[in-house]
Amino acid sequence: MTTPQSESQLLHRAHQLAGLRLAEVATEYNIQMPTDLKRHKGWVGMLLETALGAEAGSKAQQDFAALGIELKTIPVNQHGYPLETTFVSLAPLSQNSGVVWQNSHVRYKLQKVLWIPVEGERQIALSDRRIGSPILWQPSAEQEARLAQDWEELMDLIVLGGLHKINARIGEVLQLRPKGANSKALTMGYDHNGQAIKTLPLGFYLRKSFTAEILQKFCSTSTL
Repeated sequence: MTTPQSESQLLHRAHQLAGLRLAEVATEYNIQMPTDLKRHKGWVGMLLETALGAEAGSKAQQDFAALGIELKTIPVNQHGYPLETTFVSLAPLSQNSGVVWQNSHVRYKLQKVLWIPVEGERQIALSDRRIGSPILWQPSAEQEARLAQDWEELMDLIVLGGLHKINARIGEVLQLRPKGANSKALTMGYDHNGQAIKTLPLGFYLRKSFTAEILQKFCSTSTL
């Protein structure tokens, strides 16, 4: 699938996917479907990136950089409520001098997001899960203020050597959690004495309550 040349073309493609089962899309693009997501956590996102013509892959840029749009698939229950937190980006644990909210990677990734809800309840076979209607979202001034406040609080802990104080309870809409395949995937950080240490990579995640707010604002009934 070629990269969409306009926002309207991207939305048209996304609307065409709405209502389809994952197996139908996988068959169309000749993509092998796993039986479940236990060892294939990012598979649904990869499938929809392919179907929509996303260009970023594993790069740090937005999925549709020319359009300034990030793609986020989100598993939901039958009431359209998110079943998982949403990964945004890795936290800069070192070389973060001069990083402020305005030039942060989190803000860059969340400037404009194409949300695609997908049925995610475990009793539904992966092949039978349906794709929901797309939602193109930009944070309101109030939402961005909340995101910025959490980001600044969490980054202060990182910059001031408070890595040991960080836990998933901090932050109203954003949280920091370990992001790595295993406990051996360490990165560089700093302790409270400014000494370099090896630590787990941390990722910024949107809380389910915040993404539910986004989805419910656009959908007065079921998301799917």
